[in-house]
Amino acid sequence: MVIAVVCAAIGLLLGLLSPVTIPIGYARYTAVALLAALDSIFGAFKAYIAGTYEPRVFLTGLVTNMALAGGLTFVGDKIGVDLSIAAIVAFGVRIFNNAASIRRHYL
Repeated sequence: MVIAVVCAAIGLLLGLLSPVTIPIGYARYTAVALLAALDSIFGAFKAYIAGTYEPRVFLTGLVTNMALAGGLTFVGDKIGVDLSIAAIVAFGVRIFNNAASIRRHYL
């Protein structure tokens, strides 16, 4: 677990210090994909605490959530409706529920 936290901190630091910018056309897709990834990470941590963590479930959930969120945003862009809001609300609710469960576990 310590290795994962250290690697995440190093990756975050490298990401913040790198001069890479995301084109404005991909900003919504990137935001929704990051939210989906955070949802999967919080869910995996909650499962780890509960003793039910399985890497296969985490990886398939991560890829599926990101693909569905990106697909929903893409379809919404094509039909002129902001469907990314649905993904943002769904992932936001799940992130806060998982964070609350993690907090309750440590209290």
